[in-house]
Amino acid sequence: MSDAKYCLIVPCYNHESLLERMLTQLEPFKLECLVIDDGSSDEARKTIEETSAKFPWVTLKKRNSNGGKGEAVKDGFKLASEMGYTHALQIDADCQHDVNDIPKFIELSQQNPESIIMGQARYNDSVPRSRLYGRYITHFWVMIETLSFKVLDTMCGFRMYPLNQLSKVNMQSIGSRMDFDVEIAVRSVWANIQVKTIDTKVVYPDDGISNFHYLKGNLRISWMHTKLCLGMIVRLPILLYRKCCS
Repeated sequence: MSDAKYCLIVPCYNHESLLERMLTQLEPFKLECLVIDDGSSDEARKTIEETSAKFPWVTLKKRNSNGGKGEAVKDGFKLASEMGYTHALQIDADCQHDVNDIPKFIELSQQNPESIIMGQARYNDSVPRSRLYGRYITHFWVMIETLSFKVLDTMCGFRMYPLNQLSKVNMQSIGSRMDFDVEIAVRSVWANIQVKTIDTKVVYPDDGISNFHYLKGNLRISWMHTKLCLGMIVRLPILLYRKCCS
């Protein structure tokens, strides 16, 4: 796809201590990076602004208030489209993802330009057990909601989006916080957007920063799965037809 233009989207909320390390790791790949500051604290925002200014290939967009990771990524999609990019590689700001896999995402995207390329997390011993078990539960429900085994990991925030295909998905219906990655994956499958998967190493750094609140986050995810299961029932004839004809 010779006319494809790739950029990075990094949602950032109070990750000021990790951002410079992250951007230094991304620099060799020579991709424009859109850092979306999701209403960080005043002190963190100042550091994020100063850090972003050190890298001429970084564009910083500051949100007035914290809307959640999902809202930050949605703003990133909009900005990337306005800047003429065709594809955006979402990567988290907490240094969990292996940036060395970026060329693999681009290569598979070039081979499948209309597909979402999703990272499938491969963990080492740093992963908290509670997070790991929670992922297994979500993966189970996603298989039911999509009637498919094609979506292998909907919680990994390392993925390549073809921006033109996202017009098929109602972004306003997708959750704004940690439910975003799961819900956009399910609704993309419902919209018949193809999905490809890449294995990628994920670590939890000792100095990592997590914005996941276990009680609120799990309640939000439970409500999301309730909505998606109801939505699957409505779409059941279409999903079964696709399954039979594929």
